[in-house]
Order: sequence, then C-alpha cells, then structure tokens
Amino acid sequence: MIHLSRWKITLLALSLLFGLLFAFPNVLSQAQRDALPSWLPSSGVNLGLDLQGGSYLLLEVDTPAMSEKRLSNLGEDTRSILQEAGVGVSAIARQGNGVVITLADPAQMDTALTSMRALLNTGTAGVPNRTVTRQGDNRIRYAYTDQAMAAMPAEAVSQSIEVVRRRLDSSGTKEISIARQGAERIVVQAPGQSDPAELERLVGQTAQLTFQMVNSDPQAMRDAIAGTVPPGYLLVMDIDGATPLLVERRIMVSGENLTRAGVGTDQNSRTAIDFRFDGVGGRRFGAATAANLGERFAILLDGKVISAPTIQSAITGGSGQITGNFSLAEASELVNLLNGGALPAPLKVEERRTVTAELGADAVRNGAISTAVGFIIIVAFMLGAYGLLFGGISVIGLLLNGLLIIASMSLIGATLTLPGIAGLVLTFAVAVDANVLIYERMRDEARQGRSVIASADAGFNKAMGTIVDANLTTLVAALIMFIFGAGPVRGFAWTLTIGVFTSMLSSVLVAQVGVGLWLKYAKPKTLPISEGVAPPAGKTAKAAAE
Repeated sequence: MIHLSRWKITLLALSLLFGLLFAFPNVLSQAQRDALPSWLPSSGVNLGLDLQGGSYLLLEVDTPAMSEKRLSNLGEDTRSILQEAGVGVSAIARQGNGVVITLADPAQMDTALTSMRALLNTGTAGVPNRTVTRQGDNRIRYAYTDQAMAAMPAEAVSQSIEVVRRRLDSSGTKEISIARQGAERIVVQAPGQSDPAELERLVGQTAQLTFQMVNSDPQAMRDAIAGTVPPGYLLVMDIDGATPLLVERRIMVSGENLTRAGVGTDQNSRTAIDFRFDGVGGRRFGAATAANLGERFAILLDGKVISAPTIQSAITGGSGQITGNFSLAEASELVNLLNGGALPAPLKVEERRTVTAELGADAVRNGAISTAVGFIIIVAFMLGAYGLLFGGISVIGLLLNGLLIIASMSLIGATLTLPGIAGLVLTFAVAVDANVLIYERMRDEARQGRSVIASADAGFNKAMGTIVDANLTTLVAALIMFIFGAGPVRGFAWTLTIGVFTSMLSSVLVAQVGVGLWLKYAKPKTLPISEGVAPPAGKTAKAAAE
C-alpha cells in the first residue's frame, strides 16, 4: 500500500484542484462572485439562521378548519351532482363525518345513488375514503370513512409543508429550513429574511382560487341583501369592495386544476395573470362558459373577488387571463402563490422570532475562533508527537480535508450552521485519528526490528481495517441523526457525513503519498517515530472536542 502509484498522485492533485476551485468563491464578495465567468463556480457555503440571522416561525395547521371545510364541501358536491341528474332534494343535513340527503321523490332513489357513487374516490392506500349508503326509502348518507377522517391531520401537515416550500423557494429565499414539529406544527427558518411579518404574510395565505358563477337575478340579489340568501349561494363583495355579488357556492373550476400561472398583460397593456388548466379543468371551464354566454362569473381568491368578467364567448382552449387592478409586484406574488398551490388548511402563527445580523456575526466569529483553536491544538499535538515530518504530513492532510469539506458544501449548496461548525471541529479531530493509528502501527513494527519500508507498509496495511470500521460507524451515526433529527442536529450530521468521506481521502492518501516520497528520495535507515509513546487513537478526537 505504500507504493507511489501514479493514480494516487493524480487523485491527490485532482482533489486539491477541486478543493481550490469550489472553495475559492467563499473568499470573494457577492459582487465579485457575480462578476465571475459563467463557467467558473460562483456559489459559496450558505450560512444558516444562527450564523447570518433571519426569521423563525412556528406554525400550527388548523386541521379542524380543514375538516370542517371538507365536510361542508360534501353538501355542495351532493347538491351539484343531484341537480345535474335532475333529482329533487328536500333537505341536506350534517351528520357526523358526512351529510344526510333527503330526496323529494323516493322514486328517484336509484338515480340518486348511481349519481352519488360517481363522487367516490380512493385514498392513498387504494381504499375508498368516502361512502354512500341508503337509509330508508328517501334518505342517503354521504360521508368520509373513519380512516379518512383520522388521516386528515397528518395529510394536511404534509401538504402544507410542500406548499410552503414551493412558495419560499420560488420567491428566491435561500436555504429555507421547513420541518414538522409534533403532530400539527411546522417550523420555518429563513436565513437572511429579517422581517418575520413578511414571511408570515407570504406563507399564511391559503391561496384557494375558485371560479364561480354570478347570479344576475335582481330579485334574488334584493332578497340576499335583505338577509335571505338563496340556498346554494354566497353574498360577497365585488372588486371595489362596495358592490355586492351573489355567487353560487358550487365551484365550476378550482385552483387544483391549474397547471401554470404567469404574469402577462391584457389588451390595454395593463398587468394581468395568465393561467392554464389541466384537461379536466379545461373541459369544465369550456362547458361552463359555453352554457352561460352573457353571464358573469367571479374569480375568488380565499373568498375575495379579484375579478368578475362577463362571458363573451365559450373559452374552450383551457387557458385564460385574470385582469384587474394589479401592480406588477402584486401579480408576481399572486402567480407565486398559485404556482405553489393552495394550503389545505389555514396556518396559525404560534411563535415568531428574529435573529439579528449582529447575533449572526457573533456566532460566525465565535465559530471561526473555536475552529481555529481546535485546529491549532490538533496541529500542536501531531507535531509534538510525531515530529515535523510525519506530523507535517498529517497537517497537510488536515488542510486538504478542510478545503474539501468547504468545496463540497459549496458545490451541493449545503447550509453551515453553528452545530455544523462543531461537526467540522470534530471531523478534524477524527481525521487525525487515522494518522495516529497508522503511525502507531508503524512504530510498533519498527520496535520489533522490521525495516523502515516494511514498518511503513505494515502500518498502512494493518491499520486500514480499523480506520474503515471507525469511519463506517461514524457515518452510520451521522446518517441516523440526519434522518431522525431536525434543525441543529441535521446541521451537525450533515457536516460530519461530508467529513467522513473527505477525511478518508485526505488523511490516508496524503499520508501514503507523503511517506512514499520520503522513502523514495530520503532512503532512511531508521523510522523517526520509532522512539517515544503517543496517546492511543481515539483520545485525539476527545481532546480536540473538549
């Protein structure tokens, strides 16, 4: 293993080139990075919330509100499907996990059951999540299953995490950390975002987009204003906030059918929002507009009218445009919300915190000091225990190890946190343990009277098994922390995982090449480290960590 192979020297040179190339942007300012040619790496290590400051939000998913909304939708779905089937309904009442429909004519029971069973679908496990059952001669119960109701909270949290992630990623905020906390809570950490209120506004909007027909009957409008809203309708305010509109509760198309939204301009060069539906949404929208020529329909966002145009012709292409008094910033934000998707349930802010830039700067400074102190202690120990030659080889390996860690984190866009710095210090200490194992084995072989070359070769051969086992167990522990941990624990595990791979390369390969060059050109008769006793492997890491 001590032979100077060409591939080892080539690998070492390529590793050094990789480290210099990808770590170099970290010493540049943002303006200097932006000025680099496009073919050069320009991204550096992202600093976490505890290092550069930012905002922290603890959100709670309002799962009862989501359940209530879904149960209310059962009644609207029922009313709509039976109306299309020509089935008369005398009453729809809530009952437990669903609704009970009373038919006006019991003779239409079979027609009603057939129509309502078309509403049934299956959940994620392939098991129906809703049921339709007959109750007597003129009643039908349409309800969620107990399993579906029990799964709603967890489903709502998972969906909310993905929606929040899409919104914040598309807004340009770097390295957002979004994690579940407990059963119904979400933690959002946004490095660099100094205003938690702005973050709260961005993630807190439900962004439920709906297209609903407007009732233009003057008498129905007068009754609604007087307080008698017809069944199946809602009284909302038009865009001006003063004119009432009577809109159907039935949603002809929703934001769930949107495939894309973008900022555009209307025929008067005013800012507008272009949108496109999927196949199902396009067909529904086309059929609804064809059947209601000359009528108005309202486009509502979270129950608020943002546009209410008149249907001039059937819109059958699956795409359209929302016009209104949008500024460019408002349109861009709305497009971001629509493309991110609607939240399945409202989010309540339980806690908000701001980590100031001053606190972040202090954390960076303290982290840099702790890393430097740990590195100096390790260097002093290795030089004192193994001399300038062998200790110097270990120090070179340490420097390459640190360079490769920074380069790797810059390449993959990893986030460095304060616990991550602790992982970096521990990685340095663990890295030299490989050199301690190799050198101590070489020293033992020399004390037994073996030649310098034989001692060096035995040191690498016999220590490698222990080195691999030690790094493998460290890697397993880091992966467990990364999978089951969150926040600071993940930051520590992330740095430690990268360090395991880079330390194997740097500590062993640099030692092999360094010792090989020494043997080739110095042709020594004795091993410089054959005298003296060094602490056993493992205590180096403990001392450095302490």
